[in-house]
Amino acid sequence: MTLFTPTNPELTPTKPERERRTLAPGAIHLPGWLDTPHKRRLVEAFREWSTGPVPIRAASLPGGRHMSVHTVCLGWHWQPYRYTRTADDVNGRPVLPLPAWLADIGRAVLDDAYGPGSDYRPDTALVNYYDAAAQLGMHQDKDEAVDEPVVSLSIGDTCRFRFGNVADRGKPYTDVDLVSGDAFVFGRESRFAYHGVPQVYPGTAAPECGLDRGRINITMRVTGLD
Repeated sequence: MTLFTPTNPELTPTKPERERRTLAPGAIHLPGWLDTPHKRRLVEAFREWSTGPVPIRAASLPGGRHMSVHTVCLGWHWQPYRYTRTADDVNGRPVLPLPAWLADIGRAVLDDAYGPGSDYRPDTALVNYYDAAAQLGMHQDKDEAVDEPVVSLSIGDTCRFRFGNVADRGKPYTDVDLVSGDAFVFGRESRFAYHGVPQVYPGTAAPECGLDRGRINITMRVTGLD
């Protein structure tokens, strides 16, 4: 499915009512970056990705407990705490490739956050689905072999996002509500900051985004793997 092209004029950010905010050096919240057509198209793509060849699933943590967030992967398959080309913890099949149009969005978001001219080339995306009860504990994104920025997109229900420090899971941290259409970038000094989602607010998504319930979060990364 080709939803966007590099020359598509829709790849420019919208003008949100809320102001962009720097939570920490290299950590930037871009409210309302996605407009309604972007959000609807990403919801449609999410439904396709979720059916396979590797279906969406709740990843199993060491010790056997399952995450409350459900994930489908693109480009590389992630399981705690490594990347593989095949989903060995699900059905052994290769995951779908990361679409070029999605990488274009990630690059456009990064250029808006840090200034134009980046050569950002994400090669994987973790597409997470949160229902009303889902949470994500404080953690670092450190399974990649390089320290390129993480670009995050939110669609659907609003969540409380907790962005912490690089030393540990405790304070200081900052809570911010990520609303449908928001983008968030963390890199540079904040690349390995702890972060999590302590709460989702059910029923807060605007119906026109195309998602009946829950929250979709797409995080793009550069693995640095061959």
